[in-house]
Amino acid sequence: MHVNGAETHGYQQQQRGHVLLIAGDRATHRRRPQLTPSANLAALATVPTPMLLGSGVPTDLVHLDGVHDPNSVLLRLRAAVAAPGPVLLYLSGRLTTDRRRRELHLALTGTTPGTVRYSALPWAWLRTALCTRPAGTTAVFVDLAADKHAWTRLQEQPDTFSERLPICGVVTPPGLAGSDGVSPYTRHLVEQLRQQPVRPGNGHLHAATVAVAALPPGTLVVPQTGQLAPGPEPAAPQADARHLPAQVRQRRAARPDEPAPSVPRAAAPPTHRTAGQGPEDSPRPAPARPGSPPAVSTAVLPQPAVETDPRPVIWQAAQEGRHHEAAAMAAAWEQSAMRRHGPNSAEAIHWAEIRADLARIAENYPLATRLWIAAARSRLAHQEPDAPELLAAAQGAHYCWQHVTDATAARNLGPDLIALLRQLPALDPRHVPTAQRRLDSLNSAPAPPAD
Repeated sequence: MHVNGAETHGYQQQQRGHVLLIAGDRATHRRRPQLTPSANLAALATVPTPMLLGSGVPTDLVHLDGVHDPNSVLLRLRAAVAAPGPVLLYLSGRLTTDRRRRELHLALTGTTPGTVRYSALPWAWLRTALCTRPAGTTAVFVDLAADKHAWTRLQEQPDTFSERLPICGVVTPPGLAGSDGVSPYTRHLVEQLRQQPVRPGNGHLHAATVAVAALPPGTLVVPQTGQLAPGPEPAAPQADARHLPAQVRQRRAARPDEPAPSVPRAAAPPTHRTAGQGPEDSPRPAPARPGSPPAVSTAVLPQPAVETDPRPVIWQAAQEGRHHEAAAMAAAWEQSAMRRHGPNSAEAIHWAEIRADLARIAENYPLATRLWIAAARSRLAHQEPDAPELLAAAQGAHYCWQHVTDATAARNLGPDLIALLRQLPALDPRHVPTAQRRLDSLNSAPAPPAD
């Protein structure tokens, strides 16, 4: 455990804030790391505390890593809750359940399936401790991986996880490949905090992070962007300039009138023209595939004065059910990336993966499967077969193919998927036989009667 505080007096002492970072037990799959909480806490430690909390008040910063006793965690949790100023709580680790009552717990170091009730932190303790905090003074960010029992519980009763908690974050399902490094959500959360001159509000920070993190397929996002309050979210409390890092103070001094950043409203692709170029040279959306919804023209979308990150806007459109619009924007940006960097560039592949995930969100699983397969093949041509991004794309293709209900479409996609999976020896070896069994079953099924 590490504790860091600042000496203060008078009013500042009364307004002291608290940041509590908790690393639970690491999540593994077939002895391979899926989520490494210690790496996540180390990454968050690089963010200046005023930016992390969103306030310039003096703040206590506490790291809990390698803790075995849930009562020790509870003591630190109660100390954080008692802070008179703003509080930020971050938890990362393995989400599990006890055998007797099937209640959610954050597994701590050394927690086993038989000792959950004695060695893990009950999720209900978190809810009970935070219920006394005034509204708007507390933020909870989580980056968790659920085991199979916790995942079943989340599917059956999702409200047991987020009910009455000011929570933002992600829970990845069991069985996904990961690494010893920082997980995607936390890595991009840190990037969002470090690159902003003024910290955005918690909801906008969460939405922007989810939009760029390329989360594994099936990840539970809490809350979904569409569940955030409508309209612009008020920014987090402004940090006192005396407590800001030097580079932020210099940036503000150089640009005193610069507005606080927010999630951009426009997501049209950038237009780069030189003298003599006409409208026909600007990027266009990719042509629609047969059977896919008609593309929405991006000509009606406002052009941004400067090139901004469109992904938060695209993600929000998808979460609000505007799937055609989100797909059209992503296709336009993919075409722009192909024109600027090449069809097999990392930028173009990234946008192909975004289109695949948008198709998954829209439940267009055949299209999502095709796009994930194409993205994985492009990565395989330039990356090692055990690259995490490549494995994630292949897992996304298999996940979406399992949800294709049309037998003909599933049969047509199956051979390409299995051929891809066979080229990835680092992937969970169960993927290939599972996919092969389903394809054999589809091929042996009687054909539907002709009309």
